[in-house]
Amino acid sequence: MEVSKVNIVITGSVAYDYLMNFPGLFKDHILPEHIEKISLSFLVDSMEKRRGGIAPNIAYTLALFGEHPRLLAAVGEDFEDYRVWLESHGVNTHGAKVIPGVYTASFFANTDQSNAQIASFYTGAMAFASQLHLQEASDERPDLVVISPNDPEAMKQYVRECHELNLSYLYDPSQQIVRLTANELLEGINHAYALFVNEYEFALIQKMTGYSTKDILQHVKLMVVTCGENGAELYTDTALIHIPAIPPEKAAEPTGVGDAFRGGFLAAYARGLDWETCAKVGTLAATYCLEQHGTQSHQFTPAEFIQRFRQHFDDQGKLDVLLGRDKA
Repeated sequence: MEVSKVNIVITGSVAYDYLMNFPGLFKDHILPEHIEKISLSFLVDSMEKRRGGIAPNIAYTLALFGEHPRLLAAVGEDFEDYRVWLESHGVNTHGAKVIPGVYTASFFANTDQSNAQIASFYTGAMAFASQLHLQEASDERPDLVVISPNDPEAMKQYVRECHELNLSYLYDPSQQIVRLTANELLEGINHAYALFVNEYEFALIQKMTGYSTKDILQHVKLMVVTCGENGAELYTDTALIHIPAIPPEKAAEPTGVGDAFRGGFLAAYARGLDWETCAKVGTLAATYCLEQHGTQSHQFTPAEFIQRFRQHFDDQGKLDVLLGRDKA
């Protein structure tokens, strides 16, 4: 793989998050004896609209390192401001297809003072993701495709397309594991270059498929299991390497931390670095995300990232390859 030019296509959900706060307790307004006729409206005192979705979250962190990942996703008529934001940060959105007459997928969450939450998810344009094909994302053959949570039919389709076109892909089923059958998960794993999951998802996959760690590693070259504050486990056919987490200066919010990990890992992978170093880069990228509110609020230059990285790991100068690539 040519280190100077790596074509990474990222598929997955694109969404807006609408986050509201209710200055009281939901439980004070729920009458158990009338639960079958429940009809409630809560006056909130704040609302925040955030850019979200797994595919752009991964792409955003990857672009902070000067890479230009290509997004392949179904979006709604309200996507234009999001497109401008992503393009301004180096993400190629030519593969983001606007579906007429619908909005971009949206998550609406109302949280009370006890952190109880009432939420709704509008699928919107994401339901049309299977109308998109990998050939539409780039005029050039992708070096790597990321298959992250999306409309389940689209995820299955991209697995088939990668297999038929002999494309390497990183399989990241995470939140959609429960929407896939055991055979569909096996198909995704059996042809993948790498599998990325968290520790709960790993256990769920093992239960659903009957695959052991050894079974999975007979099919993929690499498996990464993220473990929150305990770091990550990097599995290859010859080794298991524990990657410690880097403590945040101040933990703000865990949402999107796994996406940032993947973005950091891919940035190092795109520069030809070894897998252990890639995972360590992912770990620090995750910490940057954890320190901010929002999944695309963290910022750093490659030079700043390297300086902080070297406070925790000895890379023996390897990370210098992250320097020198512009974000334009």
